[in-house]
Amino acid sequence: MFDRLDDIVKRFEEIVEELNNPSVVENQVRFRKLMKEQADLQPIVETYQKYKGAKQDAEDSLALLEEESDEEMRQLAKEELSDARTRIETLEHRLKVLLLPKDPNDDKNVVVEIRAGAGGDEAALFAAELYRMYCRFAERNRWKTELVSVSENGIGGFKEVVFMITGQGAYSKLKYESGVHRVQRVPATESGGRIHTSTSTVAIMPEAEEVDVELDLNDCKFDVFRASGNGGQCVNTTDSAVRLTHIPTGIVISCQDEKSQLKNKEKALKVLRSRLYDLELAKKQSAEAEERRSQIGTGDRSEKIRTYNFPQGRVTEHRIKLTLYKIDAIMDGDLFEIIDSLIAADQAAKLAKMNEAV
Repeated sequence: MFDRLDDIVKRFEEIVEELNNPSVVENQVRFRKLMKEQADLQPIVETYQKYKGAKQDAEDSLALLEEESDEEMRQLAKEELSDARTRIETLEHRLKVLLLPKDPNDDKNVVVEIRAGAGGDEAALFAAELYRMYCRFAERNRWKTELVSVSENGIGGFKEVVFMITGQGAYSKLKYESGVHRVQRVPATESGGRIHTSTSTVAIMPEAEEVDVELDLNDCKFDVFRASGNGGQCVNTTDSAVRLTHIPTGIVISCQDEKSQLKNKEKALKVLRSRLYDLELAKKQSAEAEERRSQIGTGDRSEKIRTYNFPQGRVTEHRIKLTLYKIDAIMDGDLFEIIDSLIAADQAAKLAKMNEAV
């Protein structure tokens, strides 16, 4: 591990030197690439420097213990040694986490699909609440949300909603959200006061760039139609909505949020690329089943991952057996504790697997 860390420090110093070269600054493509690499390596380099500092502090305290006869000074050296060893342990763990293979999609934006599952109108109402929850979470992270398409049920619920979230690290945080979300509560339409269980399915897909997916437009069929529902003064009066069918896979995407047919077509193509990219990721992950099992959540849309129990005010994350009694805050987008716990559990599983391989 330490040989690798020394190589990273050396590479970091080379990048700093290159960035000070005027000819590199003039080449914007090269400059941006180096800046990105520097940003990726900087947390590792800084943590390694702190680790080496803690090691030096421990060595200095040990030397003082060997040389010093004064009991008060020896006690001080023992305390400093204990503090240094604690820091060494913490920083070593942090370095191992930083050196874990990075998901190449972590920095990507995401396409989110939420579909009402079992439970009829109640499931559709829950799907709309999940949409709001993720929009609020995006706001808290200063990310941008953009609606692609929505199919409403007439009473404020969503049969299906597709939207994009744009922002630094969006996929790295939201990738654990794919799966079945279950709600338990008394529906507004229930006169007997019985608790009903309904579900909605969430799919989180990294936004695919054109270079990520080979897409032949000859395989795509575009139909235009008049948009329905709310959407501004002009949206319902022109054939601006687009239905895109990908013939080889049968994937159908409708987009009617924009007034411009061209913009709707561009959005539909973005979603299609992300769907195709997601299919390729799923195939790859299935081929690496053992590695996939060591991680938190398979991303399988049929996997029940979380229960929102409104009568008890609790949310239970089944994959890591975490229960929080703050359902109102969570539904208002405060997902930080859940997501941070999922990331920590995933890292712990990967570290354990890495230690087994050593």
